[in-house]
Amino acid sequence: MTRWTPDPTFYPSPREAVTAPAEKLAYVAAFDRTASRPDAIVVLDTDPDSPDYGRVVGWTDLPYVGDELHHFGWNACSSALCPTAPHPHVERRYLIVPGLRSSRIHVVDTQPDPRQPQVVKVIGPEELAKRAGYSRPHTVHCGPDGIYLSALGGADGAEGPGGIAILDHTTFEVRGAWEADRGPQFLAYDLWWHLTQDVLVTSEWGTPSMIEDGIIGELLLGRRYGHAIHFWDLAKRRHVQRVDLGDHYQMPLELRPAHDPSKSYGFVGVVISVEDLSASVWLWHRDGDAWAVTKVIDIPAEPADPADLPDLLKPFGAVPPLVTDIDLSVDDRFLYVSCWGTAELRQYDVSDPLRPVLTGSVHLGGIVRRTAHPSAPDEALAGGPQMVEVSRDGRRVYVSNSLYGAWDDQFYPDGVGAWLAKLDVDVEAGGLTPDERFFPHGEEFRGLRVHQTRLQGGDASSDSYCFP
Repeated sequence: MTRWTPDPTFYPSPREAVTAPAEKLAYVAAFDRTASRPDAIVVLDTDPDSPDYGRVVGWTDLPYVGDELHHFGWNACSSALCPTAPHPHVERRYLIVPGLRSSRIHVVDTQPDPRQPQVVKVIGPEELAKRAGYSRPHTVHCGPDGIYLSALGGADGAEGPGGIAILDHTTFEVRGAWEADRGPQFLAYDLWWHLTQDVLVTSEWGTPSMIEDGIIGELLLGRRYGHAIHFWDLAKRRHVQRVDLGDHYQMPLELRPAHDPSKSYGFVGVVISVEDLSASVWLWHRDGDAWAVTKVIDIPAEPADPADLPDLLKPFGAVPPLVTDIDLSVDDRFLYVSCWGTAELRQYDVSDPLRPVLTGSVHLGGIVRRTAHPSAPDEALAGGPQMVEVSRDGRRVYVSNSLYGAWDDQFYPDGVGAWLAKLDVDVEAGGLTPDERFFPHGEEFRGLRVHQTRLQGGDASSDSYCFP
């Protein structure tokens, strides 16, 4: 959809984006683990002055079953205001919603009624395979020149290489594969960039067979999952450098570059070290003419009685933190780190990105802890803070509890449930406090599990900027 004037939810700089009005709605990807019912996009009311605050106020079933919704994103965002953007008047209107298991891509229109979004197009797996050579679409980012979509697998049942497909901003057709020269890159997961520096960064998870039926212990201990990140020439679409973190640091997943386009650093979370079950966060940064990656946060495993652990962890007698998501506030001050195994959301002040300082922590759920939410103190929670989303002004953080269906079942074999919580942030001193009024959970999600959240008008992990 083309506008005469730029979308008012777009901001040329992060400095201006933090002044944006608070979101009134949140969109949540919800999936049916049994694949017998359609997955859904669920709409939550996030307006504290509304009588429906914290409740489900919209529900859109997808047309098929077996998608397993995971990550999704907007068709357009603040990157449309970059000087080189060919589509300056696109509108933040459509959600691009991939099915990680089905390889279908759904285009969901949030207008004219944002509480009742409608599926307006489905791109079949055959189109993604034919035009881009990929399957298992994962992460969506709105770039200035198109919609970037990472994918874990290759076409026609091939395990890989995974990579990036480009979708047209307006027709949503698959244009093709982004890479002109992928170099040694084979495994894929997340992507993001430094737009003004013509740098794109990608991370690694595993091929479809390595992840879709749960974590495979032999592959993990054999150090076969991803353990590197890749740097690319964004303009030329060519691989520039691979940085290996060390093969005991398995699964560097979420990438969070500085929002300030004049900065040349970003954070990546590593799920687990096979040497001691710890998790970690690393900083990528310039090192002369090359890139370096430095570990800046270590989070140790927690000892536990094997009787309290799922079978996968009994031999180790400990709970790994399992850092499965991170998010960086738009002002680049606070980094949020989700420890899905130990049920902790950590807040770090990263004003000095090489020296993070822990400033806040909240526990909810957990493999052993099962910490309750303050609004339901007698209800033990499974899962833990997993996907993290931060409001543009940095004052609110939303967390949901499901990782990926098969992995949920391994780490929480008695059931992971479904819940989503909101935490209020002390933006001056740091610190997090659960909002007792905002805790949709259980049957409010109609038996579906909940994964990623997107905020109306944009959020900390949806937009990138070309001006400081």
